[in-house]
Amino acid sequence: MKKWRSYNSELKNDSYDAIIIGSGIGGLCSAALLGLKGKRVLVLEKHFKIGGWTHTFKRKNYEWDVGIHYIGQVNRARSPIRKLFDIISDGQLQWSAMDANYDRIIFPDRSYDFIAPRERFVESMISYFPKEESAILKYMTLLDSVAKSSRSYFSQKALTGISDRISYPFMTRKFFKHSDKTTLEVLSSLTKDKRLIGVLTGQWGDHGLPPSRSSFAMHAFVARHYLNGGNYPRGTSRRIGETISDTIEKNGGSLYVNAPVSSIKIHRNKAIGVEMEDGAIIRSKCVISNAGIFNTMERLLDKNLEPKAVDRLKDIKQTKSYICLHLGLDRSAKDLGLKNTNLWVYPHYDHDRAVQDYIDDPENDFPVVYVSFPSAKDESWIEKNPNSSTVEAITLSRMQWFKKWEHLEWKKRGSDYEDLKEKLSNRILDVVTKQVEGIKGHIDYQELSTPLTVRDLANYNRGEMYGIDHSPKRFRQRWLRPQSDMKDLYFVGQDITTVGVSSALFSGLLTASTVLGEDLSKLLRE
Repeated sequence: MKKWRSYNSELKNDSYDAIIIGSGIGGLCSAALLGLKGKRVLVLEKHFKIGGWTHTFKRKNYEWDVGIHYIGQVNRARSPIRKLFDIISDGQLQWSAMDANYDRIIFPDRSYDFIAPRERFVESMISYFPKEESAILKYMTLLDSVAKSSRSYFSQKALTGISDRISYPFMTRKFFKHSDKTTLEVLSSLTKDKRLIGVLTGQWGDHGLPPSRSSFAMHAFVARHYLNGGNYPRGTSRRIGETISDTIEKNGGSLYVNAPVSSIKIHRNKAIGVEMEDGAIIRSKCVISNAGIFNTMERLLDKNLEPKAVDRLKDIKQTKSYICLHLGLDRSAKDLGLKNTNLWVYPHYDHDRAVQDYIDDPENDFPVVYVSFPSAKDESWIEKNPNSSTVEAITLSRMQWFKKWEHLEWKKRGSDYEDLKEKLSNRILDVVTKQVEGIKGHIDYQELSTPLTVRDLANYNRGEMYGIDHSPKRFRQRWLRPQSDMKDLYFVGQDITTVGVSSALFSGLLTASTVLGEDLSKLLRE
């Protein structure tokens, strides 16, 4: 496991071409690309590990990811995602392919398998719903239409000045026809079968909004992303940050952990560097914030925000918070019969009602429990840990349920906090063991993360799962782009594109392109 350098105030004596605040995948990607173009970059990470949602944590001999559970399309060497990962990791990042059955959608009456490749997915859906073949084929066509129209929508984000003003209506019009509608609106226009709608939207947890609230564009991105199968980083997800940071350092860049930025320094509407929490000022030609839009606007820029910028935040919302149960098992995944198929467990087919029932009364059934088996997905796990395995189980939560403990330190929140965690853990465990009975009697370690954990370790103040939610209104926010209103201040990360590792990855490409005034997507065509 790579060791990271901790921040020291001597950095104030240096200057840089770019300072990147935060080391999520978007920030790392932009830093690596700028470094490859000869720019001197500095990455400052508040946490004690590099990687954002791609880092891992260990307890005893177990290791869990905190954000990555599977990635699509990297199994194809010529796919844009794979090529971009290869560029910024210098080809060092390797992938383990999941089984063809990458997701299983589970309801009380039966389960439905999502199977790669695309042709088998279509065949399986038609076998489950033979009377809905026409609706299913139309649905697949719509997924492709969203993907095609999104290319110009996202490319437009890298444009500035007059090019932006002239091209915006033309490059976004087709995409908005899809993004302006909710997932439920679109699917209800294709079929009246509530079960089919419930199944096709069975991955809604991958973006955090149920069908009546999510943009169909967001649904389409997720569904289409996995049609050719899921993959997992060989050596766990921390290898993403480790390999990309190697590229950054090889090209003269620097990365520091335990490096909390207190504010972005603005002079005459121009970013000139950052001020650290210890008061040190580090100067640079530009600043790129990978801290999330709300963190950047409310914390890092508060004193420099114009009223119109403050008003913009009223038009967007954070995604829901969540809890995650991490299990360490004293047998290998093979010995326990654990597959690498993700499980999505639901109380019934109406996802919106399930979410609302849970919000109204948290004693109601969990609206979703997502179960992942990271040690079964990673081909290298058994080489290092031959007699152990891991499981993760995630469901929704609300920050307000934990508000009474928000000012208390980790491990010092008292017995009532621990009692609540135990109660929630047992409820989640009941769901998991009904689906995976083989783990009973083999749980050697368990730990529950709460929204407070997310706040403390990922710096999401409200414990949110995915940054900004992906409602139709979200995609209409023209200002969510790399170039801010201030000169030499840029944004990067999933808030600029969409949720997920691949989207955050491409935000790095967009932001680096904007900074350089050069279309770096050409690298993917070479």
